[in-house]
Amino acid sequence: MDWLAKYGSSITVYGDRTMYAPKIISMIKADDMMRRGCGAYLAYVIEERNDTRTIDDVPVVRNFPDVFPEELPGLPPEREIEFQIDLVPGAQPVAKAPYRLAPTEMKEMMTQLQELLDKGFIRPSVSPWGAPVLFVKKKDGSMRMCIDYRELNKLTVKNRYPLPRIDDLFDQLQGASWFSKIDLRSGYHQLKVREQDTPKTAFRTRYRHYEFLVMTFGLTNAPAAFMDLMNRVCRPMLDRSVIVFIDDILIYSKNEGDHACHVREVLEILRKEKLYAKFSKCAFWLREVQFLGHVVNPEGIMVDPAKVETIMKWSPPKSPTEVRPENLPPDGKVDPARRLRV
Repeated sequence: MDWLAKYGSSITVYGDRTMYAPKIISMIKADDMMRRGCGAYLAYVIEERNDTRTIDDVPVVRNFPDVFPEELPGLPPEREIEFQIDLVPGAQPVAKAPYRLAPTEMKEMMTQLQELLDKGFIRPSVSPWGAPVLFVKKKDGSMRMCIDYRELNKLTVKNRYPLPRIDDLFDQLQGASWFSKIDLRSGYHQLKVREQDTPKTAFRTRYRHYEFLVMTFGLTNAPAAFMDLMNRVCRPMLDRSVIVFIDDILIYSKNEGDHACHVREVLEILRKEKLYAKFSKCAFWLREVQFLGHVVNPEGIMVDPAKVETIMKWSPPKSPTEVRPENLPPDGKVDPARRLRV
């Protein structure tokens, strides 16, 4: 029971709101203090997220549960386009020896290969092509199996289909007040590889040779091909209530009524085209949304503060050695501000 509210009372507390930097001591000094009998405590800060939201809780979206399956149902249907790999004149197949993998990576590879086989996304191959496999750790600690297609990419004719400029996309959001964001589930796997090109996607493992029947990460023209697909699919709504960047869809509207219509229209398109989204990575009915490294709300568009903080904490190089590729940040990019500092 709120005793103060019951008797119509309140307590106002005044204090100093100044933020003080925490006092930090070295491990050596801490060890010395503990030896002298000082008490010490080890604290962990854990962020818990209790998101119990379900599809049934979201207006309009609750009518489209088939668009948000737990797993892709299998091979994608025939679409207006297929992913194709055209080679430069005179190109010959390249096969590389498999990379050495740690025992844990070998175990993970077997698991992921079986999942891809069960879904029909890969099949055994006798192709003269063969790319090696490696693993990359994801943000959540799990391992992503990647194929090193660098040799194939060198021999591939580049698809010059234009990816949109991010600032041009954001120009369409002027006056928008409601937003929803849809992230496709394993988007690349929802586009087939042209049958004659599947042997070129072959990759080699310690146990067997496989090839992809669906588009996968690492292929040089994959982003352009998927952008082409999504522009065709969403063409009726582009620059009117939808902007698309590869497999990310942002729906925007000036009011709630329009937004309900726009969300329904997009979901009907996805249902018709048998394109599937991942509900846990989608967000609906937002007044503020993070999209492509920016924060968008009715007041305007700004760079995501978290991205700015990362750059500001990046210490400037003190020697030419620190500017070498192996010393670049994880994304491998040098921002203009750092170029000026160098």
